[in-house]
Amino acid sequence: MRFAPAAAALSLLVAVSASVGSAQSEPVDPRAGMLMAQAQDALDAGQPQRAVDALEAAFAIDPQYTPILIALAEAARREGLQGKAIRYYREALTRDPGNYAAIAGEGAAMVEKGAIERARRNLAQLESLCGANCPETRALELAIAQGPRNRNVLTAEAVMPDAMVTQNLSAQDGATQ
Repeated sequence: MRFAPAAAALSLLVAVSASVGSAQSEPVDPRAGMLMAQAQDALDAGQPQRAVDALEAAFAIDPQYTPILIALAEAARREGLQGKAIRYYREALTRDPGNYAAIAGEGAAMVEKGAIERARRNLAQLESLCGANCPETRALELAIAQGPRNRNVLTAEAVMPDAMVTQNLSAQDGATQ
């Protein structure tokens, strides 16, 4: 648990570095690039919803720019929405099957959900694509080593009010009239 902020920062760094590398091959609309920078500032400030808003606007401007999907996935992970993040990573992988950041991010999101074996498959794929020493492989290895996040799940039983018997006065008043 104490490594979670470091792992999140490392995975974000990996995603951003991978998106910068991809940006060289894919031209981005300058407006979308500006919105992505605003989203990064929002994530750095701990405001993932503000980041999601900026990234969704960037995606509306330039829906073919795959790094936006990876950034959306990272923001969703920060909000604790790993299922949504996995969906974004898979969309990115549909467009670019060899995207290291998407493979590593999807694996880390799977770890956070508790799907360790699936994450290990992503790790094996990364090791075969970029080797054991690439940053994405190391980030996913770290996430797997840390294991799933400790989720604080609130159950209905935990918030049950104490049973109290009350008298419904309005029903009684109707009966006497």
